[in-house]
Amino acid sequence: MNADPRVMENFPAALSRRESDAFIERMEACFEDCGYGLWALELPGEASFIGCVGLLAVGNELPFAPAVEVGWRLAPAHWGTGLAAEAASAAIAFAFDRLRLRELVAYTAERNVRSRRLMDRLGMSHDPAEDFAHPGLPVGHPLAPHVLYRLGSSP
Repeated sequence: MNADPRVMENFPAALSRRESDAFIERMEACFEDCGYGLWALELPGEASFIGCVGLLAVGNELPFAPAVEVGWRLAPAHWGTGLAAEAASAAIAFAFDRLRLRELVAYTAERNVRSRRLMDRLGMSHDPAEDFAHPGLPVGHPLAPHVLYRLGSSP
């Protein structure tokens, strides 16, 4: 999935097998270190792997760190089915109910309309004043402009 150009169109590059394996190792370490990470998604009886959804600590290089991000990545065959929203909602519930986090963030390239629509459906708020140029991308790169969404826990 990480090698699929459609899945990775809003990332700087698709991942090689080695890079994808390293990504999985980082997720496993996240679970050990933080008690959360990206969960693999499956459809029992249909597909053993359709993507991943979960929580990640935001890197210190980002202007809104420290924070915890809710994130997702699904195979194209499962786009538009509501599965990302269902799984992200479960991750959000876990973050607020079990981990007792007060806020989650989500961010993406400004042009990533699909993810932005999902952020809206999840009830996340977008303040254009918090949009930023991703520090890991060169100035002028088409993916550099990023949007930030926030979601607070209910009191």
